[in-house]
Amino acid sequence: MFSRSLHAELAEAGQALSAAGLVTAFGHVSARTAAGTLLITPPQPLGSVTASDAGFTELAPDAAVLPDGVPREAWIHLALAASRPGIGAVCRAQPRAATAAAAAGLPLRPLHGQGALLGPQVPVFQDPRLVRDPARAEALAEAMGDGVALVMRGNGAVSVGETVGEAAARMWLLEESARLTLAASAAGTPVPLADADQQAWRATGSELLNRIWQYLISAVPRDTAERNRP
Repeated sequence: MFSRSLHAELAEAGQALSAAGLVTAFGHVSARTAAGTLLITPPQPLGSVTASDAGFTELAPDAAVLPDGVPREAWIHLALAASRPGIGAVCRAQPRAATAAAAAGLPLRPLHGQGALLGPQVPVFQDPRLVRDPARAEALAEAMGDGVALVMRGNGAVSVGETVGEAAARMWLLEESARLTLAASAAGTPVPLADADQQAWRATGSELLNRIWQYLISAVPRDTAERNRP
């Protein structure tokens, strides 16, 4: 069995993403276990997932078929984990501003310091169809490259991290960066931070991502958070 803490962390991330308005009826979060498998949330609204839910599923890294009761886009999690050993967690969500920016053809580049934690430019996966097969998932992983977030044109976004908290924090940052991009584009021509300034901000990455994660979980309603406790 997996430790309760991993179930609780995934449930907490789902509830935090929901409280932040980053997921609706759809979305899922996964984490790499100590054994190298993936633990993924059940196919239900993330805000309703608790640590004690029976729907968490273990996925073998070389799975050829998805078992019943698993999100059909779990191929995304498997492909990213296979292509990037350093990835410990994956978030799949539907951030509205990021989706709108991609539809408008606006590049998501760092317009503020925290935005630099997403890299020089967030890639866009141009295939708008649901990623429900290994080949499309592998194409998505290739499009992401060594990035930490990716917008799926017309289909939400994906973020990754060494930890569940980092992946969730980056999803929130992606949406914040997109909102700034939309606002700046309406007012004029967005000007990204200089490369040296971006690098300086990235040096604080772990510290700032942890602060954002703490902010996100602090917004989860108390009665909801209580359900994750042993």
